[in-house]
Amino acid sequence: MKDAGSCDVVVVGAGAVGAATAYFAARAGLRVVVVDRGPIGGGTSSAGEGNVLVSDKDTGPELDLARHSQRVWREELAEHGHHWEFESKGGVVVASTDGSLAALRALADRQRAAGVRVDDLGPSELADVEPLLRPGLAGGAAYPEDAQVQPVLLVAHLLRLARAAGARVLTGTPVTEIRQARGRLLGVTTPAGRVDALAVVNAAGTWAGEVAALAGVHLPVLPRRGFVLVTEPLPPLAIRHKVYAAEYVGDVGSSDAALQSSPVVEGTPAGTVLIGSTRERVGFDSRPSREALALLARGAIGLFPALAGVRALRAYHGFRPYCPDHL
Repeated sequence: MKDAGSCDVVVVGAGAVGAATAYFAARAGLRVVVVDRGPIGGGTSSAGEGNVLVSDKDTGPELDLARHSQRVWREELAEHGHHWEFESKGGVVVASTDGSLAALRALADRQRAAGVRVDDLGPSELADVEPLLRPGLAGGAAYPEDAQVQPVLLVAHLLRLARAAGARVLTGTPVTEIRQARGRLLGVTTPAGRVDALAVVNAAGTWAGEVAALAGVHLPVLPRRGFVLVTEPLPPLAIRHKVYAAEYVGDVGSSDAALQSSPVVEGTPAGTVLIGSTRERVGFDSRPSREALALLARGAIGLFPALAGVRALRAYHGFRPYCPDHL
């Protein structure tokens, strides 16, 4: 088999995580090769909303990672943020009942203790920050640090920057073997040949379990299918923040495999509105689901009644990685 070259680091996966890994490694002077069996950003990164959130994380390792991520976005990547439409719009979490509001307040208190900025909102304050929200909500919380990016642009530009720093990117190139000898990593094998490397980073997202198995490691990553609706463009600032129901936090952290839906609504710089979110573990079943799309529309209108008269232009869906420890 021919030799496809050598490097310091092979990154398996050309999505958001793989692209960021490649960029920072190449910038640090390492020789980097990125391999992906599909196109760049062709997996989870093309099927998400581009969330950069602290609001949906309870205290622990996930919140610690999210807070570190905030520093990276706002400091180390700040000069490039316009390329991927980094928008520090802030998040607003709304509670419809006194019970859900009490749970939200308790979560906010824990997050504040960990250093997250959170502002409690009463019913009248909700109307001030998001005028189109339905009346009668019990209250909410504002998270100024929540942000959004355009994930496909993110991947494309991070890999462009990585290439400029010397990285190589091989698409349509699946890894068929992770080569080891006497406990030492040798590199990977692909249909294009062997790539010798000192380290391999598994950034394959939903497919990370398959890649880990090539190294004899069991990694319990499973696909979780999710749908997003996209509306026709609305006037600027019709929906000013990322707005979601308090139940979303619990649903995201749930281990339930059945279809779940909790409304998440946010505007984009183009004026379109993204409506999420559903999650269900159905393997890699990629068929559309009328039930899921109906739940999305119903939940969004429940938060923003004005959306009842807005057309949905399209929907998209894909698979996000699920792991039992939610990391």
